[in-house]
Amino acid sequence: MELTLYQIDAFASKAFEGNPAAVCPLEQWLPDDLMQRIAMENNLSETAFFVRTGEGYHIRWFTPTREVDLCGHATLASAYVIFKLLDYAGQTLVFQSKSGVLTVQKKNDWLEMDFPSQPPEECVIPPQIIEAFDVRPVRCLKREDYIVVLQNEKDVLSANPDFTTLSKLDRRGVAITATSTQYDFVVRFFAPKFGINEDPITGSAFTQLIPYWAKVLGKTELKAKQVSKRGGEVWCGLAGSRVKIRGKAVTYLSGAIELEP
Repeated sequence: MELTLYQIDAFASKAFEGNPAAVCPLEQWLPDDLMQRIAMENNLSETAFFVRTGEGYHIRWFTPTREVDLCGHATLASAYVIFKLLDYAGQTLVFQSKSGVLTVQKKNDWLEMDFPSQPPEECVIPPQIIEAFDVRPVRCLKREDYIVVLQNEKDVLSANPDFTTLSKLDRRGVAITATSTQYDFVVRFFAPKFGINEDPITGSAFTQLIPYWAKVLGKTELKAKQVSKRGGEVWCGLAGSRVKIRGKAVTYLSGAIELEP
């Protein structure tokens, strides 16, 4: 059995930027354990699989260790594959997922994702977060992840967390964030519990960050940067109960997975 595989740099305008994702188009679903093994073999933060379903697509995402309910950069990468490499003629894609309906609209060279907003709620700072970081947070909120607000951009850039301690938390991961002089906010994201110590760019985390910063800053259009080693800029918008996340993508490689029958 041979499967097509693409590796796409999402939230990037050229190779070696943004967040790499593997994308595997399927004619029908593979067994879950096989998709998990493919994701483990790819050893990227996420591998996306999608199947055509009538007028749209059904999409699933796997980290090297488990399936996740939502992944932004691998959705962006999948949309890029469908538009650019599979020659989809329309301007809007509709994905069915474990997080509901997700749409991606083509706007010239940009792809704009429409995701559900996930406003985080303020919470007591877990002791693991205090232990893992060398600076005390200003605020801590939670939803799918912990959103940890730091005093300034410098604290975000210089953070060197203890990943073993963070892996003991009861949420998917931890986003640390602060306001910025060049952007509305900056962010870094850690998910050692899911086999990802630091994620280059985490589109799904912005479903929580956008409603938080939109409320704090009193604006619905935001420009952000995830300040990981690879880094990437994200244009964001809040539209009621939805968020808009816009980025570009580029092809790094096209190939095939060869599996014995």
